[in-house]
Amino acid sequence: MKKIKGWVIALVIIGIVIVWGIGTYNSLVSYDQKTKSSYSQIQNQLQRRLDLIPNLVNTVKGYASHEKEIMESLANARANLAGAKTINEQAAANDEISGALSRLLVIVENYPTLKADANFRQLMDELAGTENRISVARKDYNEVIQGYNVKVKRFPTVIFAKLFGFNEKAYFEASPDAGKAPEVNF
Repeated sequence: MKKIKGWVIALVIIGIVIVWGIGTYNSLVSYDQKTKSSYSQIQNQLQRRLDLIPNLVNTVKGYASHEKEIMESLANARANLAGAKTINEQAAANDEISGALSRLLVIVENYPTLKADANFRQLMDELAGTENRISVARKDYNEVIQGYNVKVKRFPTVIFAKLFGFNEKAYFEASPDAGKAPEVNF
């Protein structure tokens, strides 16, 4: 009788551990999917920005045809962002685009007719909205990553995380140069 009671207790404990393990694994999968979904929102907004930039550049080109260097710089930055594969590459390319756009806006200040153009204003409004969306998407991504990273580092979940290959993920961080004002030389 005592032997059977011992086996029942052992089976109950094993059952609890198995149920807990399944719950933990499913929770890690859910967090992992949240991080991927959040990252895709950043990519969506970066793609929106990439789609807007050629229209903006072409509008500005009509007014400022002699500002070739800034247009090339913006086109190169756009290409770098489009080709970025990792979070760090995207962050660096994003900073490059932000700098090029800042220089473009300084140039636009010299063309009052351009600033009054309806197409230009609409494109700038869409670009400003996109910049805000990118900022919000990054914030949301970093919040999801924080929750995920806490989950995979807490004991005893860390055991299952390591066992099933759930590793800490990187935050979307700005480059060290992000705080510097862009240089514009005429």
